[in-house]
Amino acid sequence: MNQTSDFNADMLDGLSPFYNDSHILWRDQLRHFLEREIIPHIEEWETAGELPRSLHKTAAEFGLLGMGYPEEYGGTSEGVDPFHKLLTSMEMGRMGAGGVGASLMTHGIGLPPILAIGSDEMKQRIAPPVLAGDKIIALGITEPSGGSDVAAIKTRAVRDGDDYVVNGSKMYITSGMRADYLTCALRTGDGGSGGLSLLLIEMDSPGVTRTKLEKMGWHASDTAAIYFDDVRVPVGNLIGGENQGFAGVMQNFNGERLGMAASCVGAAKACLEDAVNWAQQRETFGKRLADHQVIRHKISEMVRKIKATQAFLELCAWRINEGETPAADLALLKVQATRTSEFCAREACQILGGASFMRGNRVERIYREVRVNAIGGGSEEIMLDLAARQMGI
Repeated sequence: MNQTSDFNADMLDGLSPFYNDSHILWRDQLRHFLEREIIPHIEEWETAGELPRSLHKTAAEFGLLGMGYPEEYGGTSEGVDPFHKLLTSMEMGRMGAGGVGASLMTHGIGLPPILAIGSDEMKQRIAPPVLAGDKIIALGITEPSGGSDVAAIKTRAVRDGDDYVVNGSKMYITSGMRADYLTCALRTGDGGSGGLSLLLIEMDSPGVTRTKLEKMGWHASDTAAIYFDDVRVPVGNLIGGENQGFAGVMQNFNGERLGMAASCVGAAKACLEDAVNWAQQRETFGKRLADHQVIRHKISEMVRKIKATQAFLELCAWRINEGETPAADLALLKVQATRTSEFCAREACQILGGASFMRGNRVERIYREVRVNAIGGGSEEIMLDLAARQMGI
């Protein structure tokens, strides 16, 4: 089944107060880039289990990696707002290959803490090669024992002269096998959130080992378990202050959740496009699938959920652009978006029937990937409880 279809979900959007010509131009240019450089190779990379490093350089030269990052480090920031980033995530999600987007764009979660609270020296040393596609940076938060409970991190960094000595492990690390740098949350103080720090670990350091993990979905993304055995990290690689890393982690999560929600909207639209295209072409019992009321209702429900989710997404982006930090709504948005994506993937599978069970089409890939979106970046359960606490309930 083709990756693109005659029906385009963009036709349903109508006029929006949030997008101008710059946004639409970026979306169209990015879509052409993805169709030319990435989509034809998705199955090849899914089989290989990782992306070629050369793709990072290609994406950087196009301007994808630097979109929204400071000009002084090789990015593009003039005239860029959260809606350019939303469209980027939606277009990446529309490919129906979450592993490609997650692994190619890992700098989106690994680099922001450095730019937000890192030293000037670190910013100048790390950001330019990452945004140029020469180096890969990942984020190390999750551990085997803690999952989404950041305050329970056990991997420890102990000060020893001009170094920290790191021991412990990280689990489910996206781009973990290929990363040159790891922005890592570690325990430098007592238990709880107050004893956490962020360190930049260079992954070729003695004592760092990694094991590749096989997954249900995101096959094109290399995911790793990473182990630290007396790894020495210079004190200059501390990101922000010692024992002040928890706030940096939480701030980073808000941006990650917005991006994940946008990619889920893109994936849901992909499911809608392929389902409509199939229903308009496929005939059963002497008429098109689209002429069966039950199929039309499925499609209408998909559209309803997508429209509601996209409206919520765009409102959150607008509030962020106005200087707000709507943590409760971002948590609820992530739940709304992942459930919408899961619903649309399920309904698209029902409409496509046996074709949806075959490898090589984006609906099949999206269906395998719904769980990672509902779990990663904070599980549904954590998000709902966080929202309630933020609302003072």
